[in-house]
Amino acid sequence: MTRPADVLRQMLRSDSAKPRITTYDDTDGPTRGERIELSARVLDNWVSKAANALQDEFDVAPGSVVRLDLPPHWRTAYWALATWSVGGTVSVDADGSDPDVLVTTDPAAAVTAGCPGVLVTLAGLARSAGLAVPSGVMDEAKELSTHGDQFVAWEEPADDDVALVAGGERTAYADLVVPHAGGAERRHLTTTSTADFLRACLALWAADGSVVLSRGEAPADVLVERSRTEGAVGP
Repeated sequence: MTRPADVLRQMLRSDSAKPRITTYDDTDGPTRGERIELSARVLDNWVSKAANALQDEFDVAPGSVVRLDLPPHWRTAYWALATWSVGGTVSVDADGSDPDVLVTTDPAAAVTAGCPGVLVTLAGLARSAGLAVPSGVMDEAKELSTHGDQFVAWEEPADDDVALVAGGERTAYADLVVPHAGGAERRHLTTTSTADFLRACLALWAADGSVVLSRGEAPADVLVERSRTEGAVGP
């Protein structure tokens, strides 16, 4: 059985410098026009820092639920991998969950969640949230860099522990990673649900592939040219 943490280790062994996720931002807002590309080595660095934060600051472990109130995004990918690295459950459902930690872009939600919160700023070069961060909420852009670049989990999840909650469906660790049948390709994904994005990332990475993500609305010809430029299969 392959777990998400195994997928990351496999990518590091295969080619740590190969681009594994490339994000184009076509949304309206301050991140519009960004192109961010992460190799397996850089992705692993982000995952380690986030996993250390979850484990050291919030005591996240097998059985803990981390609610990701985030869109499909490269930052969402490393927060999900970090949660799975500590053996926790990623929930992308707004209702029906009682999270132990909320990771969100919404300051108001971080205050009212009833659990510890992490405020995420999506901009690639952000060094702080750029606003008043509520007391008790981690300013990810400012504080995550203080956590270690190496991670060792205190506990490992069981095969039947819940890894992902999405649309009311609960997926166990044993069933989460299903390698993509297309093999080691780059695949272009357009904006989709966070759960589908995370599943696609795991499937492609497990097959030694890569992800190109376009967020927001872009003309069809732009997406086609983007796929051609990136050598990706898709729109």
